[in-house]
Amino acid sequence: MQTTNKNKYPFFDLLEVVAEPDQLFRKLKTLNPVKAGNYVPEFKLSNDYSRWQQFYNGAETHGHLILRNLLSKPLVISFYSRHWGEQGLAQLKQLNALHHEIKASGGSLLIISDERTDVLDKLAWEHSLSLNFYHDEHKELAQQFRVFSDDYPVWDRFSGIDENAPLLATYVIEPSKQVVYNHIDWDFLGTFSAGDIISTVYESALISNSKKSA
Repeated sequence: MQTTNKNKYPFFDLLEVVAEPDQLFRKLKTLNPVKAGNYVPEFKLSNDYSRWQQFYNGAETHGHLILRNLLSKPLVISFYSRHWGEQGLAQLKQLNALHHEIKASGGSLLIISDERTDVLDKLAWEHSLSLNFYHDEHKELAQQFRVFSDDYPVWDRFSGIDENAPLLATYVIEPSKQVVYNHIDWDFLGTFSAGDIISTVYESALISNSKKSA
């Protein structure tokens, strides 16, 4: 006797089926980084010594940076994370090459790192870096500049990165906390223009000095 489909499978009411999604999906938001012309009024740096790290020709130094002097002139800020690998290192090396020229043009340079690790010490030594680092482990500054968000993990856009990290972003901000230059390396096509950085710092320093002497 031939078995029919009606006899092979038990009857059930579709209304009894409760759909349970395997995953909870979260709508991702696109990052909208701060741009030239914007102000970052909440920008401030902590005096906590553990958040600062300085290198000179690859060796760690323990001099004290005076925040008042650092923030009283045009400040070049660059966000860095070891998770960017060679791209991040290339950015550090380019900034290192510009450090003295930025200072001569009337500005300061500060690297914002998302963590403090021995990896940075090793890179600084191997590449003779002379840079000042500020460790933003809770990513407070990165969120203020909108180059980091838990709702927009960078691995969603970039292949080869397994941790959520701040974008490779470089800014120049004036003492008034207005951004006068920005560069985001969205596509790994190259880092910022050194000439643009120096000219922006120089012009900003001239304007700042003229206001002080007025």
